Parts: sequence; structure tokens; C-alpha cells
Amino acid sequence: MRVAVTDPMRLAENLRLAFELHDAGVALMRQNLRRRLPEASEEDIDMRLADWLRERPGAEFGDAEGRPVPWPRRAP
Repeated sequence: MRVAVTDPMRLAENLRLAFELHDAGVALMRQNLRRRLPEASEEDIDMRLADWLRERPGAEFGDAEGRPVPWPRRAP
């Protein structure tokens, strides 16, 4: 069983790390788009990157395993 982290400093560090990982993922996708589309303008790359962030093919319902359910969940 995992123990919940409650230390505010640890929580803040985890959030900073999550933001850094997000930024790294966006930078990697931007680089991928530039490599796949060398003739594309910076505006086109920006547009495609924004589309990818909104759609995220393969993760349309989020990153969690399982099936989508309505929120809030109803008690059984």
C-alpha cells in the first residue's frame, strides 16, 4: 500500500517535477514534428503541436488504464 505524501515541500517538488516533465514532452514532440516535417513553418509546427496537445492520439480519454466512466461516480 502506498502512503500519501503530505509534506508541503515534497508536494511542491512533485508538482514542479510534473511541470518539467510536461515541458520536456512538449519539447520532444516539437522536435519530432520538425524532423517529420522539415519544410513546415514555425506557425505550422505550433498549430500541429497545439492540435496534438488537445487530441493526444491514443490517450483520448486520459492516461489511466480502464474504461471511461461518468463523473462524479454514483454509489452502487
